[in-house]
Amino acid sequence: MNVPLMQYNITAPDGVLNTVVKLPASKSISNRALIIYALTGGDVLPENLSDCDDTEVIVRALKDNPYEIDIMGAGTAMRFMTAYLATRAGEEHVVTGTERMQHRPIHVLVEALQRLGADISYVGEQGFPPLRIRGRQLEGGLLEVPGNISSQFVSALLLIGPMLRDGLELHLTGEIISRPYIDLTLWMMREFGADADWDDFETIKVKAVPYRERPYFIESDWSAASYWYEMLALSKNEDDEVRLEGLMDGSKQGDSSVRYLFSLLGVKSTFGTMQAGIPTTVTLRHSGHCVPRLEYDFVNSPDLAQTFIVCCAVMGIPFHFRGLSTLKIKETDRIEAMKTEMRKLGYVLHDIDGKEMYWDGERCEVNQEQGIDTYEDHRMALAFAPAVMRLPSLRINHPQVVTKSYPRFWDDLKTTGFGVNSNE
Repeated sequence: MNVPLMQYNITAPDGVLNTVVKLPASKSISNRALIIYALTGGDVLPENLSDCDDTEVIVRALKDNPYEIDIMGAGTAMRFMTAYLATRAGEEHVVTGTERMQHRPIHVLVEALQRLGADISYVGEQGFPPLRIRGRQLEGGLLEVPGNISSQFVSALLLIGPMLRDGLELHLTGEIISRPYIDLTLWMMREFGADADWDDFETIKVKAVPYRERPYFIESDWSAASYWYEMLALSKNEDDEVRLEGLMDGSKQGDSSVRYLFSLLGVKSTFGTMQAGIPTTVTLRHSGHCVPRLEYDFVNSPDLAQTFIVCCAVMGIPFHFRGLSTLKIKETDRIEAMKTEMRKLGYVLHDIDGKEMYWDGERCEVNQEQGIDTYEDHRMALAFAPAVMRLPSLRINHPQVVTKSYPRFWDDLKTTGFGVNSNE
């Protein structure tokens, strides 16, 4: 049965862009905090949890503890819950997800857990979900995994480290990607009393020291902030101003690098307070300075790549971005999706071996009649929507995908003065 196409037609605000936005809580921190909370055996949930789909599926799984757990399209939930359930002695579960999730490889994590003593088997195709997991006490010890796999695999293993009988010594081989996400995991583990840190550049040691329950408040999401930075970068009115609530200076979130990257595209960030660990309001204004070309390696923050691909091209700034290898195994093949959808806006992008993308100014005929397809990928909708700051209008297909990470995005646009009109 064909699903009717839902489509939003987006138009930019008239006049000055001047708004205050209460950003959603960090999905990355929420999901890690929930797993740690469950491992403490406590009964006090972290405060200010994200209301996105990816977090909600973990909340429901932990609350209801069903035999079959459907994590839908939540990659983080699939990885984190797989490791968590492997430690639940006496329990058995099947973990499944969307059709796309059932084609996202998970064998590296499964094999690593099996080497620790986990009882995990494939329900369907080898190497992919669904998984049947029979929980047991895991021994732990020395484990070697490639450093160039998804950091979510690494974080999933680290999060259960304190619960392993012998702790965990994790040696990462080769190039280590998305290191800030690993550092975020270690930082949060220590916040809950774990003894976990880098032993050297490639090895992490986690001692068998249990977590301690404690109150915990979750800061706002820097990934969500990136789309408002993009809007301001694309706006042409020097008086435009955006104020983003709940962010922290010195945040451990890898995507907090967005403030530095957008300073190169003419956006200045001013923090209400620079006090560490205190959520504050960040005010975005035009600086009047912008680089003529941008080169950057996104190996540590791949989720920002789509935002900068759209933003730079629409601003007319040639770019060459590296460190994009994980984009091909996200919610969709983001490399091919970006090439296809940017052509609709008149920009011809190129990739190198699925690891790099560049735009040298090459243009093609604009063809927006069918709208921007989102491929069941929230970041496609979120990254493309701000482009309307330089366009008469923009149509987004299946805009509801934003609920995966930023459920209130379209409402926030409406409140700001954007036109957001449904075809229904």
